[in-house]
Amino acid sequence: MKKAKIAVVGGGIAGSTIALYLSEIGLDVKLFEKGSSLVNGPPICHLHAGGNLYREISDEQCVTLLKESIDLVRFYPDAVDYRPTVIAVPKDDAGSPKELYKRLNLLQNEYKTLIESDSKNKVLGDSSQYYKLYDRQDLELLREKELPQKPLNLDDWMIPVAKNIDFDVLQFPLVIVQEYGLNLFRLSASASLALENKDNCEVLLKHKVTDIHKSKDNTWSVSYTNEQESKEEFFDFLINAAGFRSGKIDDMLELKRDRLVEFKAAYVSHWKKDETFWPEVIFYGERGTPKGMAQFTPYPDGYFQLHGMTKDITLFKEGLVKSSTKSAYPKLGAELLNKIEDRWSIDDSAQRTKLAINHLAQFIPSFKSASVASKPLYGAQQIPGDDASLRAAEVSFVDEHYARCEIVKASSVLSMADSITAQLIKLGYTDKSMYKKRDFDTLKMLKEKQIKQYAKSLCEDREYPLALSGRTFSAKLT
Repeated sequence: MKKAKIAVVGGGIAGSTIALYLSEIGLDVKLFEKGSSLVNGPPICHLHAGGNLYREISDEQCVTLLKESIDLVRFYPDAVDYRPTVIAVPKDDAGSPKELYKRLNLLQNEYKTLIESDSKNKVLGDSSQYYKLYDRQDLELLREKELPQKPLNLDDWMIPVAKNIDFDVLQFPLVIVQEYGLNLFRLSASASLALENKDNCEVLLKHKVTDIHKSKDNTWSVSYTNEQESKEEFFDFLINAAGFRSGKIDDMLELKRDRLVEFKAAYVSHWKKDETFWPEVIFYGERGTPKGMAQFTPYPDGYFQLHGMTKDITLFKEGLVKSSTKSAYPKLGAELLNKIEDRWSIDDSAQRTKLAINHLAQFIPSFKSASVASKPLYGAQQIPGDDASLRAAEVSFVDEHYARCEIVKASSVLSMADSITAQLIKLGYTDKSMYKKRDFDTLKMLKEKQIKQYAKSLCEDREYPLALSGRTFSAKLT
């Protein structure tokens, strides 16, 4: 094998995972991150194991998200919150629950096939329990039951939903599906701790890449700086994982690229009426309207992360921007860039959180008593191309030695690692036996105590409640 030096620009979920993956297969990697920690971008809270949150996307994307999510669970098992998701369709929504049946059956059969091909893919429980339907009568019976100390089956998970939702504003049946949670802080902790154990991967935090160009010998010249010094270094292979700033790298290289960037925020609330074990709950709605989708994501100790896909809550005026003929970097306005730099005004943060609480209280009336718990979770995500509904993205290559990892959802990152590995095999940098390799030891060797402490320290550093570093449920569902 040729000895190669690989540069990864950006330490989000894409850059951190790609760097870890390539170091696991024996390659020498240097990871550049301008921030003080890894995986600190748009709010991650949901493992899209089937993409059922997005009824507008194709069945093909949903199947892709299912496969990719299974890979991600196997790679980052300690970052997964093993609780299901409930999907409800409001009465004033143009859609119907019946429209979901065909897709749910498709995904259930696909999951069954994946388990038959490899038993290690059974990470979402039994395929026969991938989803279940509940009509109003079912929920009225569950409403009378006591809350379980620990949910043992799908009915147990539905009890707090049955006890708290307003039946009169929803269509039936409701769906519960094995789409789990993904904890941002535990994922960051897992990646960071694993990379610390890799001698062949150097992580440079608080290092900003200032320039990149191709040298005469076809290597990449990367100039970077920190508080003490500026340096230039040469690499054989370049991976652009700079998140919403990916276009800046393309601009340095004078490359054209169509892409979108969207700023989003999720809100942190606290509810004293804590039922301990909640599933995530999704109430469908038309994006960008006052009836936009509402997302209710549980954390321990009565904390809930909220999305409301309206222009006053999660979405923002001029929050979706696109590249131009002059630049591959879509430019957000100064106000949103200030938010990304952690310059939220207290009033704006509180107002949007209260609007999110009221948005959920349409369906969970007693949630009206919830309070603002902290500043929002926020960030900008890039979307390659010009389709804002794209959710399953692929890696792109311009030069044989340059790859762009423009993930839209975290689950796509291992598919991108596979594509990059295939290219590195072609270049003679690694052996073909490394293609689609899984089940590495580094992450498996991490201890729960290590991950828990590291995740808590990240919450403290980023000024969020410590409860956001925990999982509502750590045991795998059966």
